[in-house]
Amino acid sequence: MKKVIIYTDGACSGNPGAGGWGAVLFYKDKMKEISGFDPETTNNQMELTAAIKALDMLKEPCEIDLYSDSAYLVNAFLEGWLDKWQLNGFKSSNKKPVQNVELWQQLIELNKTHKIKWIKVKGHADNKYNNRCDELATGEIAKHKT
Repeated sequence: MKKVIIYTDGACSGNPGAGGWGAVLFYKDKMKEISGFDPETTNNQMELTAAIKALDMLKEPCEIDLYSDSAYLVNAFLEGWLDKWQLNGFKSSNKKPVQNVELWQQLIELNKTHKIKWIKVKGHADNKYNNRCDELATGEIAKHKT
């Protein structure tokens, strides 16, 4: 199984508002940067989208270390939130509908396809590639400002 390292980040100007996402993928000695924009979104949606878009780049099942500064994304897998939400019909512990269900469902499928190690990093700190993802995400927002 190929080993891939992925860094992701999402950003929003206003929440909701204009949003961007960025990802950096590494395979062997190759690096690829990807990013995108959404005119009306939330920060959490951009965090999830960054991971989805990066994982969608992979053409076969891979072993992945995925780094994100989003506790929302990482903890949903590490703390078992997704398992509980699925058992409860995508309702949270307070019986309210879980937000971003469509994005979570995509991530669940991608998580089944790949062997993903979800890793939380501190945002806006000294992680070079997390910072680069933030630059890509905020750059998308800046590029689309009118």
